[in-house]
Amino acid sequence: MSDQLQALRRDGVTLTCDDFGTGYASLSFLKSFPVDRLKIDQSFVRNVTQDPVDAAIVRSVINVGQSLQIGVVAEGVETVEQRDFLLANGCWEAQGYLYGRPMPAERLTEHLHGQGAG
Repeated sequence: MSDQLQALRRDGVTLTCDDFGTGYASLSFLKSFPVDRLKIDQSFVRNVTQDPVDAAIVRSVINVGQSLQIGVVAEGVETVEQRDFLLANGCWEAQGYLYGRPMPAERLTEHLHGQGAG
């Protein structure tokens, strides 16, 4: 499987390890598979500003990503406080309701134009 993933990367495909820190997405995964980004599971992001254990886990994932020169994306960002915590700790990419709700593809262009991105 690693050879197939390497071939995809050579073709320009970016590989992201989703839900990092849960299930099969563990540290050993980073040694076996060529990934470009780690996505911090929302279960850690949810209480990052209230739970010191979640905060430590999120900081650790960000540090692992930085050390291995792998991008880090936080999922499930819903509050400004969560965003500020992530930014203060070096996580520059995030997704979640703070930035937008799910929407049909045909509405995306309209939404981006309204945000000044188009």
